Amino acid sequence: MLDIVKTVIDINLDPFILSIKLASITTLILFIISIPIAWFLSQSNSKKKVLLESIVAIPIVLPPSVIGFYMIYFFSNNSAVGIWLKHYLDIELIFSFNSLVVASCFYSLPFMIQPLQSGFEKLNQNMIYASYIGGKSKIWTILAIAIPNIKPSLLTAITITFAHTIGEFGVVLMVGGAIPNETKVASVAIYEFVEILDYKNAHIYSILMMAISFIILFCVYFINNIQKNRQLNLT
Repeated sequence: MLDIVKTVIDINLDPFILSIKLASITTLILFIISIPIAWFLSQSNSKKKVLLESIVAIPIVLPPSVIGFYMIYFFSNNSAVGIWLKHYLDIELIFSFNSLVVASCFYSLPFMIQPLQSGFEKLNQNMIYASYIGGKSKIWTILAIAIPNIKPSLLTAITITFAHTIGEFGVVLMVGGAIPNETKVASVAIYEFVEILDYKNAHIYSILMMAISFIILFCVYFINNIQKNRQLNLT
């Protein structure tokens, strides 16, 4: 038992730190991007809504290898886009941390937008109309009225996006590789351990990943359950 504890303490935590950093940045970016998109989808009856919903949901059914392939195709240093980004903005979107962020934002997009959209759709529309009648702008209405009243959906969107990003493997491996302290996240590290038949470290890393995932999901369900009980008590 002591040997196991010592092994856990001695393991390299850099891949986990990198995974958490990636998940945090991705979640923040997606939250900012997804609020207006989710609001539009929840309030619009336009025919364009179906098209936008389909585009947003594509990553759910699209193989990560497809996303990775097109990122490599369009953003490599041999493509026009990649050359322009490198020359004018000094940004490399292949085999760098930046590439992981871009790929993760696309791959995790529906996990942020869909819970937010669902929350906005369940809002009491009378509150929204009252805000507009009172002369408040759409931005003020979203920030001051809508968002504070969808806390469970907000928590679910943020947490699931964070957890999903931490667990990514295929797309991050294709666009980032396994550069230590740069692109070698925990899921990639596990893959490398399995490749060299180092099952001991693969077990340790996998158990830590399962523990992180369980804690994240437990917190979501626990807090949402508290919110539901409060609403029942108020009624």
